[in-house]
Amino acid sequence: MAQLQTRPIQLYYWPTPNGWKIAIMLEECGLPYEVIPVNIGRGDQFKPDFLAISPNNKMPAIVDPEGPDGKPISIFESGAILQYLGRKTGLFYPADERGRIEVDQWLFWQMSGLGPMAGQAHHFRIYAPEKIPYAIERYTNEVHRLYGVMNRRLADRPFLAGDYSIADIACVGWAKLWERQGQDIAEFPHFAAWLERVLARPAVKRGLALNAEDRTKIDIATDRQAQSVLFGQRARP
Repeated sequence: MAQLQTRPIQLYYWPTPNGWKIAIMLEECGLPYEVIPVNIGRGDQFKPDFLAISPNNKMPAIVDPEGPDGKPISIFESGAILQYLGRKTGLFYPADERGRIEVDQWLFWQMSGLGPMAGQAHHFRIYAPEKIPYAIERYTNEVHRLYGVMNRRLADRPFLAGDYSIADIACVGWAKLWERQGQDIAEFPHFAAWLERVLARPAVKRGLALNAEDRTKIDIATDRQAQSVLFGQRARP
């Protein structure tokens, strides 16, 4: 079905684990897309045009000019985008209810667990101006627990839901940063084998490489302006 797309999907993107999810999915599905960079370290996510698409002022977001009934649609939240693209193309997201539930469980596990906990591990281990031992231990241990969950799950299957799916796509960008999260991958052999399998996929490589040079433009660990933008957010009128 992907070949029926005639106009490119607009991808509002910055190369982070959440941005990578959608870049990988678009590459896996063979959908045409164009990248609109959202420099999150300089506040692009607060521009009115972007907020009209993503009211939570977070990327990624997409605009599909060929949405339901052929009419344009905008979508924010990476999990919702993955589900939409899976339904649109019929790829990496089962059509049957039992299969879809199997995928959804692990997709939402990533959205509510792995992503937020790994993100907090990154923050307190790397970015926080004050090293707080309790916070570092808390989030490093929780990521360790979550990788243990993945390791058990992957002991008897190649991918999280059996077949490769949007659940794996959601997890791989966070999982590949295990060193930054203070983990020893040797403790999780099934997880390590899964990670190797997923990272070997050509579309995953292309998605992870998308605008990779932008990651070098801002060093969040030392850039005070970026830290102010990313870590000092409060409600806006």
